Amino acid sequence: MHTTKFVTLSQTEHKHLKIQPSKVEALGAQQTMVPVVINEFKKLCVQYPIVLTKNGDTGQFICVALLGFEKGENLFWQDEQWQGIYTPINISRQPFFIGQESADAQPLLCIDTNSPCLSENTGEPLFNEQGEATAFLNNIKTLLSQLIAGQSHTQNFIDALIKHSLISPLTLDITLVNKQNQKVNGLYSIDEAKLDALSNEALVELKQSGHLHAIYTMMDTLGHIYGLIQRKNERLKS
Repeated sequence: MHTTKFVTLSQTEHKHLKIQPSKVEALGAQQTMVPVVINEFKKLCVQYPIVLTKNGDTGQFICVALLGFEKGENLFWQDEQWQGIYTPINISRQPFFIGQESADAQPLLCIDTNSPCLSENTGEPLFNEQGEATAFLNNIKTLLSQLIAGQSHTQNFIDALIKHSLISPLTLDITLVNKQNQKVNGLYSIDEAKLDALSNEALVELKQSGHLHAIYTMMDTLGHIYGLIQRKNERLKS
């Protein structure tokens, strides 16, 4: 893990910088879970279990895609590449993020200048010879815009789950192919019994906000835990 150094992206200071895409996904090689936003649920639900956990710093609930069962394990990372159909935004946006000097200031496009993805020799340029943003950089800006918008929508979704007491602990107790037992704590999902017991008024409220669809999407993705177990077993057998 490298030491990050975030600075505002500058077309003069960083005009020669390039991003090596093959190294971007490698930054998630040892992530067991990755924060996700509600507007990427439709793409995530094809392969990833979408669950809730608590932010280690704030104690607040966040939505995450589960990638493995133990610290430092990403079962989607194999043969030096990401083996998923879709790569979560919080991985593919690297090494960029949005910063603000103050609460009411304009968002700033920032870059981690210590990132191993950076090069001045090979990779995707950020600026062309005229100092304009390249298509690659514009795509990064789009991803970050989606992330910012998604964070607000996702918080509204989590607030709705809390309001209706729909969050319950999810403990995974897995027996692997080598007979090893693995227990995963600290995860949460939807309380189906409380969802079934909601009033019609509450269900209409959730449906109109779009949150009901997201709830069912989250619940459906729990089946992908079996896919993760299969990936883990295949790794143990190899």
